Amino acid sequence: QVQLVESGGGLVQPGESLRLSCTASRSIFSADVMGWYRQAPGKEREFVAAIIRGATTKYADSVEARFTMSRDNAKNTVWLRMNSLNAEDTAVYYCYAKYYGVHECWGQGTQVTVSS
Repeated sequence: QVQLVESGGGLVQPGESLRLSCTASRSIFSADVMGWYRQAPGKEREFVAAIIRGATTKYADSVEARFTMSRDNAKNTVWLRMNSLNAEDTAVYYCYAKYYGVHECWGQGTQVTVSS
């Protein structure tokens, strides 16, 4: 079982930035997908960003111009840089990984709150 540990959430004002990190207990080099999802109060969990097979990065339309996902295989870590945050970005952000096409893992989540 792969453990994913997120950090970096917090309370920020609209327009500010945050960087989330997710560190895996095993190599992410072999992961099919490393990604980020989020769940706002009263809403379903939604896709935010993902790096597929270490090469292709995908973003949700709502964040593509503002968020950047990156990875460091040597540190088994992925990051989500979030700029120009607004209230609609308030959510619990979850790190996600898929290995060997079937093994899916989730982190415990980190809260991001955007409020003035």
